[in-house]
Amino acid sequence: MSDSSLVWAAALGLSAAGSIGGLLVASSLLLFGARTRARVVPSLVSYAVGTLLGAAALGLMPRALESLPPSRAFAALLGGILTFFILEKLVLLRHCHDVDDCVVHRSTTTLVIVGDAVHTFVDGVTIAAATLVSVPFGIWTALAAITHEIPQEAGDFGILLAAGHSRRKALMLNAMSAIGGLLGAAVMLLVGSAVPLLLPYVLAFAAGNFLYVSMSDLIPHLHRGDTGPSALQQVILIALGLVTIGALDQFLH
Repeated sequence: MSDSSLVWAAALGLSAAGSIGGLLVASSLLLFGARTRARVVPSLVSYAVGTLLGAAALGLMPRALESLPPSRAFAALLGGILTFFILEKLVLLRHCHDVDDCVVHRSTTTLVIVGDAVHTFVDGVTIAAATLVSVPFGIWTALAAITHEIPQEAGDFGILLAAGHSRRKALMLNAMSAIGGLLGAAVMLLVGSAVPLLLPYVLAFAAGNFLYVSMSDLIPHLHRGDTGPSALQQVILIALGLVTIGALDQFLH
């Protein structure tokens, strides 16, 4: 097998892991009671904040800046932030991390699946772009995607169950949306191979995605409600996420 074939296989495999890994862990949360989930999900959100911030600031942007002048790299980052703000305004992205309180009507669950497919598509693009830089870089980018997908998928399950779907149907619908990750990876691999000069722009754009999700969605979630870890625990878990990304970068580089 050629080197390019190995990279393609790694990128598709890591993108699938990024989409399905979070789904499997989130579905296992349904085995526990509501009180346990109320404690676990905020902890997962805290850890996800750290991994996303670490992936953006310690990995994606430094790699983009290796090939781009700072003005272009940060313009692409700002483009990523603005794009995801617009997508959320258009209800193509929707975030909810409480498996018990995310309630919508059955007729609107299509938006859940579409939004999740868009989200996994972007994750697939990001993971594939990172893998084109190096397979180790793709590995820990996939880890950052998985940690965010766990609370995201938990919220999706809450919405689908509240809308009247069975647990099996909710799992099947979420699994269908995970196909977006493979599609995003395939698009990135084709475009990245044809126009390699676009790769650093995609990395900076993806950093904007990770920053937007962590700072406009996850961090505000940690400030709401009285359940979940204390402020000190949140800081520790965020720091642990950052350390995980930094350690993996050193170990796998």
